[in-house]
Amino acid sequence: MASVNWEDEDEFEVVNEDGFVYKRRKRYHLDPTASIAQKQKDPVVEEKNRLLRKKKVLMKIKDKYQNEINQWELLSNTLKEMQQQNQPKHQDSCATTALIDSGDPLVVSSDPTCRPLVDQLLVQVEAQEAVIGNISKLCDIVDAVWTAQEEKMKQSVLNLPVWAHTPSELISSLCAE
Repeated sequence: MASVNWEDEDEFEVVNEDGFVYKRRKRYHLDPTASIAQKQKDPVVEEKNRLLRKKKVLMKIKDKYQNEINQWELLSNTLKEMQQQNQPKHQDSCATTALIDSGDPLVVSSDPTCRPLVDQLLVQVEAQEAVIGNISKLCDIVDAVWTAQEEKMKQSVLNLPVWAHTPSELISSLCAE
C-alpha cells in the first residue's frame, strides 16, 4: 500500500453523518515516489520473503494439528486400555459362551458342568457396567479437554487491549485525537 502524506498534520474537519459526529483529517494525497519505490523492489527478495511467510504459517498450522492429533491418540489409547481391561480374564471350560462385544445370542451346551445361564448373564451385565464406567471416564476426559480449550479461547478474547481501559477512558482518548 502506498504511503500517505498529510498536507497539514494539525488540520482536522468535523464530520456529521446521520448524527454521528467525528473528526478526520481534511485532505490527503498519495506520495507518488512511494509507489515507484514499491515497483522497484527486487522480485527475488519478495519471492523469498513470501516463501518464508508461507513456511511460518504452514509450520504454525502443522503444530496446531499435531497437538490435536496427540490428544486424539491419547484418548484412543485410553479407550483401548479400558477395552483390554474389560476383556474376560479367564476362559470358561464350558461350551456355553456369551459374546459380549458382538452381541450374539448365547450358545447353550448340554454339558451339566457349565455355569447356569443366570451366572453368565450376570457376568455379561457386570462387564457392560464396567464398559459404561470407562466410557464415562473417557467422556470426563474429553469434557476436561474441551473446557480447557474453551477457557483458552475466552482468555484470548479477554486479553485484547480494548479491555484495559474503562469506557470513559476510551471515549476521552478517541475525542483527544
